[in-house]
Amino acid sequence: MQKKKKLSILNLYCGVGGNRKLWGDEHEITAIEINREIASVYKYNFPNDNVIVTDAHYYLLEHYKEFDFIWSSPPCPSHSRLCFSQKEKNYPDMSFYQQLIFLKAWFKGKFVIENVIPYYDYLIDPNFIIGRHPFWSNFKVKHLEVKNIDVSRSTAEELSEYLGMPIPRIKSRLLLRNCVEPKTGKHILDCALKEQKTLI
Repeated sequence: MQKKKKLSILNLYCGVGGNRKLWGDEHEITAIEINREIASVYKYNFPNDNVIVTDAHYYLLEHYKEFDFIWSSPPCPSHSRLCFSQKEKNYPDMSFYQQLIFLKAWFKGKFVIENVIPYYDYLIDPNFIIGRHPFWSNFKVKHLEVKNIDVSRSTAEELSEYLGMPIPRIKSRLLLRNCVEPKTGKHILDCALKEQKTLI
């Protein structure tokens, strides 16, 4: 029986790790988070991961060649439809599109970028949508039905139960609200690994 190859995975803007929760520990995972307190919560949840406190956008640029699979969840508030309710308007943060164009052109492995359904027309259409999250990737992902809840009105306790994640000791509701549903994270990685086998 052929031994499975251990993949090197980069988890950018990792937060407390909703997308990573069901990935297991068979691969080498590097998680990037700029907030030291949030990074400490992630490290507590996933002690075997290599957690680095730094700017994910620039870490990607400098280290993308070192990984087989990259997951990126760039900040979404400036793209969200919640912008309609904000009195002060700001430019959208275009780092998301920068990463997408960069990875499509130069990255040899599999990647996925997650964000929110924007308040504007997509500049680049997503490859698929699962639940409330659109995704851009360079591999095929089968459709997955997930139970959606109203994250904007849910309590930290309700979000914790929905995600199967412990309530963080800091910014608990916000951090859980930002999580990708763990079953979605596992489903996407499984689809990437299925395609990755053809490259091994």
